[in-house]
Amino acid sequence: MVGEENAQAAYEKLASMVTGEIYGEEAVKAYTDGNGVYDCSFTQGVSTLEFDGSTIKGYDADGKELFSHTYHYIGMEDVRGLYEYESDDANSGEFTYFCIAPDTSATTYHIELRYGSDLTALGQYDAGNYAYWLAAGISTEYDQTMIENCIKLFCKENLSE
Repeated sequence: MVGEENAQAAYEKLASMVTGEIYGEEAVKAYTDGNGVYDCSFTQGVSTLEFDGSTIKGYDADGKELFSHTYHYIGMEDVRGLYEYESDDANSGEFTYFCIAPDTSATTYHIELRYGSDLTALGQYDAGNYAYWLAAGISTEYDQTMIENCIKLFCKENLSE
């Protein structure tokens, strides 16, 4: 029984960290007690991202292309060490900047990133328009081993004392 209790507690802790449904100023107001939960979903109707060289494309759940822009590297974000990219298109809106963690399918089995129109706000994690939001995803070419490795890494990183 102790094993089941520990498993349930571990599940609840892990799920509580990444299942937020709000971000930005709404989340800042809701999490004044310090118990913030990250929303790890894509925003702006994006369901899938495609990275092809310097081009990033976003698609909705039906596979309709929402945006396609080329980007160039502009620096490193200080808080989490994300690579910062800026769109070459002046009319990129909420897809003007991408801040991408050094995670890869080969090393961490997933990606983590943020995107938006305000680079300064993207650098804040508990304030501003993107507070408590850090999108995460797994390759569309995943296999069972990748899924299991991603879960193991997530547990190791977040349950280690």
